[in-house]
Amino acid sequence: MRTDIEFQQLEQFVAVARARNFTRAAAELNLSQSALSRAIQKFEDQLGLPLFERKPREVVLTEPGELLLDRAKEILKLVEDTFSLISESNRKGRIRLGAIPTIAPYFLPHLLSRFAADHPDISVIVQEDTTENLLKRCSHGDIDLAILALPLIAKDLEIESLFDEELLLVLPASHPLGACREITPDSIEAYPFVMLNDAHCLSGNIASYCRQQSVQPVTVDRISQLTTVQELVALGHGISVIPKMARRLDLSDRRVYRSFTGEKPIRTISMVWNSNRYQSKWVKELMEHLRSTKTVTEQGN
Repeated sequence: MRTDIEFQQLEQFVAVARARNFTRAAAELNLSQSALSRAIQKFEDQLGLPLFERKPREVVLTEPGELLLDRAKEILKLVEDTFSLISESNRKGRIRLGAIPTIAPYFLPHLLSRFAADHPDISVIVQEDTTENLLKRCSHGDIDLAILALPLIAKDLEIESLFDEELLLVLPASHPLGACREITPDSIEAYPFVMLNDAHCLSGNIASYCRQQSVQPVTVDRISQLTTVQELVALGHGISVIPKMARRLDLSDRRVYRSFTGEKPIRTISMVWNSNRYQSKWVKELMEHLRSTKTVTEQGN
């Protein structure tokens, strides 16, 4: 067995093992499927052992492949950490921060302005995307940290809850519910609902609350932007439920916001990161800053 294994071979092997598919792994590595297949076959020939069992729709690790995978990940992490540490000592700090669209424009400006005041030497690059995409990018190391809302399915990622945020009912200014002292979940069932589309986890938070309260409002519109939801509510298309942080920035008198009586809908804001990847001292500074952050409502009072 030859032992002159290249770093790139380990990267390619781990990518295929993670994707369980040559086509998906090739796309991740910016290679053609045929080039990646040849590279893995060459690696197996070099080792004298099969690393994958090829099946029609996927590839599965063999026993030698399972043994190699853990070591390969350790080696790649060690190399990445070493180069990151060297690079960190010789350049200005940079953090790649991901956030979902229902958090980024409402929570990050205040958060990052305070962080910049304390850490003017650190540059934070914000990347806004859906939960699913941000989890993938965090897992692959394309971003350092993500701010998301629970629930999350995140294999191999660390999740730490930061705070709970109330979700508020938003109504047209002239809506009859606006004059009610108490608004219960069943009182909204008769009215059409304007919702974000299913790509946004906020829709799941709202649907979960409605199921728990045994109500099923009729959705008339599915929208991709929270500001559009607010505008459609003002135009009388329906009512909706909005994060409290978004309400803080709404200065329009065409909409009113109300809390539900009794058990209130909430979402839990969390930070997510890949503990198997190198965390620079700057990322750790931002994580500590997030841990010390109170809810947006408390910040505004």
